[in-house]
Amino acid sequence: MSEEQYYDQAVQTLKKLIGIRSYSGEEDRTADLISDILVAGGFKAERKGNNVWAFQKKMKPGKPLILLNSHHDTVKAGSSWTKDPFTALEEGGKLFGLGSNDAGAPLICLLMTFLRLTQTIQEYNLCFLASAEEETSGKNGVPVVLDELGEIDLAIVGEPTSMDMAIAERGLLVLDCTAKGVSGHAARNEGENAIYKALKDIEWFRNYEFGKKSPVLGGVNMTVTMIEAGRQHNVVPDSCTFVVDVRPNDQYSNEEVLGIIRDQTESEIMPRSTNLNASGINPEHPVVMKAKSLGMRIYGSQTMSDQVHMPFPSVKIGPGDTRRSHTADEFVYLEEIGQGLKGYFELLNGLKIDG
Repeated sequence: MSEEQYYDQAVQTLKKLIGIRSYSGEEDRTADLISDILVAGGFKAERKGNNVWAFQKKMKPGKPLILLNSHHDTVKAGSSWTKDPFTALEEGGKLFGLGSNDAGAPLICLLMTFLRLTQTIQEYNLCFLASAEEETSGKNGVPVVLDELGEIDLAIVGEPTSMDMAIAERGLLVLDCTAKGVSGHAARNEGENAIYKALKDIEWFRNYEFGKKSPVLGGVNMTVTMIEAGRQHNVVPDSCTFVVDVRPNDQYSNEEVLGIIRDQTESEIMPRSTNLNASGINPEHPVVMKAKSLGMRIYGSQTMSDQVHMPFPSVKIGPGDTRRSHTADEFVYLEEIGQGLKGYFELLNGLKIDG
């Protein structure tokens, strides 16, 4: 097909995708659509839950494997939408619809790039994966299929980045913290006030700076976001709970960050998960150097994607604007779809990486 035909197919496929509700955990019908497209292209579509993937038709033994990944689930449409979120609407050079920007455009552009690149001769193997439950960091998304894919040498993760390339991405630790005290009567100043004990640790979270700084992400960010204590005005509280949002950089694993926090604080610290680690890739990696040669901006991302589940080199890049994600009347510019198709193909065509 010509570039124009790939573009037309991308736009029409994205319109179909928008027309199907695919909230996280409810992506079965968009999985059907993607599977049908792969099968129509002559590929063997594999499926686990609502994750759909395919390898190129003839794998080259000994060659590195590049994964093209984006997600087909969306957040739920809010009440402030003025347009039907499930009707693809072209208006003023924009394509409106839920998931059009995050991450429909990156997903479809990667799918079209997979179809196009597998018609060419490359020094690597390709796998395309449309993953589920990205928006909720669900357990039935990327984590359940990685073992099915084999050894991956590089992943291109499609998210709306304005076709800039994120070479590092923050992880996430959500901490449930409990300061313990001793209850007593407030009038007699009895007991040991758990709020005061919590305040000491909260002040530590506010001011502590981790030693290792990332060249692209900076330091580790920690923010206290919730607090609760006490049951009535005249009782000294014996327990104070608070929640901390921690965003590690690519210099630490989540376990390392958690260990430092526990060493430095008195409260009981319980992470909800330690699996969402920061990611990073060598700035001298061939895919980064290729991006620079194409004039793509290189940066570090403060937000998470499915990269947090990938223990191998990965970058995040795609058409659309991250500031439009999760907004009412979400849209992507039609010209951005063309830019995504062009950018992905130029980035990957002729790319040479070590296996």
